[in-house]
Amino acid sequence: MEFKKKAFAKPITPSIALQKLQSFCGYQERSLSEVTQKLKDLGIYGEALETVIAKLMEDNFLNEERFALAYARGKFRIKSWGKIRIRLELQMRKVPDNLIKKALKEVDDEGTYFDTLKRLLTYKLRESDGDRVKAANYALRRGFESEFVFAQLNQLVKEKEDTF
Repeated sequence: MEFKKKAFAKPITPSIALQKLQSFCGYQERSLSEVTQKLKDLGIYGEALETVIAKLMEDNFLNEERFALAYARGKFRIKSWGKIRIRLELQMRKVPDNLIKKALKEVDDEGTYFDTLKRLLTYKLRESDGDRVKAANYALRRGFESEFVFAQLNQLVKEKEDTF
């Protein structure tokens, strides 16, 4: 199945594109690559594209650091993603490495990070009737570090054995 791009009846001007992108960025935080792609989809290229992006940054509609921090916090708190998954997703959005490191510090609250991992593993162990492989794979797919996953899994299994 092939999708066709929208064909605009008349060419869009940079000022109209700026208004559209202000609304686009005002709705939620956006990365520079998302904004650039949206402008290209609207038919804005070259110097006009750079001008619109500069104006969005000047008016604080577009801020990559703010995007990276909000993205990392949201994906950890809402979707329970680990640091590996968050890092990969930010890299896909072409966020600079220094901002990725800063964003991952938002997730660095070790108590909360390990509590989330423990909660995920406990849930998956219960759901899969104690299948450790399924529980480990579940946490690894969510982006948690393997050494933490297996250490926490072993601790949970030991705690379960001690209760019997």
